[in-house]
Amino acid sequence: MSTPNNYSELQDVIRSRYGELSKRLQQVAAYVLDNTNSVAFDTVAVIAEQADVPPSTLIRFANAFGYSGFNDMKQVFRRHLMEETANYTERAKMFRDLEDQPSPEQPEEILNEFSRANVQALQQLAAQTSAEDLNKTVQILADAENIYVIGLRRSFSVATYLTYALRHLNRRAFLIDGLGGMFQEQLELIGPKDVVVAISFSPYARETLALTETASRAGARQIAITDSQVSPLASFSDICFVVKEAQVDAFRSQSASLCLVQSLAVSLAYHDKDDKKENSDKKAPVSGA
Repeated sequence: MSTPNNYSELQDVIRSRYGELSKRLQQVAAYVLDNTNSVAFDTVAVIAEQADVPPSTLIRFANAFGYSGFNDMKQVFRRHLMEETANYTERAKMFRDLEDQPSPEQPEEILNEFSRANVQALQQLAAQTSAEDLNKTVQILADAENIYVIGLRRSFSVATYLTYALRHLNRRAFLIDGLGGMFQEQLELIGPKDVVVAISFSPYARETLALTETASRAGARQIAITDSQVSPLASFSDICFVVKEAQVDAFRSQSASLCLVQSLAVSLAYHDKDDKKENSDKKAPVSGA
């Protein structure tokens, strides 16, 4: 069993395994799901007292989900709270308050950290992304009548770039941005010959999830770019790309996601070129005829 690395994934795993836990571990499960702030900020002793269990039970609970100890699990709750904090200044302050280790603060140090982390993330992307899924996605995009791209909040820049690239390939690509609150209206003409590319990472945008449900009811094919196989986007997708972005302190990069969508766009360009050459060869007169 892989260890959940974000709050949404951990939440889903705890709920799915709740029935198989002992009574004491169920007490802990109920407490951690209902008291996110306490788990992130309070000491193990305080959490154990509030949950009415011995501290050793907290450790057993964390071990049951693949963590080395309860403090290891606490990091998932801390990252979740920091990600929910929209203001970057407050997020940086929260990280300094919560973490014991020093964090880079000088521009040169931050650049070095992001560069190092992004190299690792890009290597992981190349190693773990299925060639079969890449090829299928390119064919799905090539066959689509319309391509609707959805990416909100921190995913918006990735969605915008993909829409831009698809337009340069003469595709009928539409960025669903919900201008004027018209999310559903922008998808009202979607049909089974269309494709949705949905991009969202924990904490997942509610609007993106609602739109993928709409697309599913319309019979459109879906490509998800997200951070976990148990992401809510995965259940509606025909193909799901799991991207583990680099993270420095409380700030996640977008380099791996942008690399993936750029690779898909360039692959589609070569696919179009090969198709045109094949059609041209079929139309060419046979020599000597």
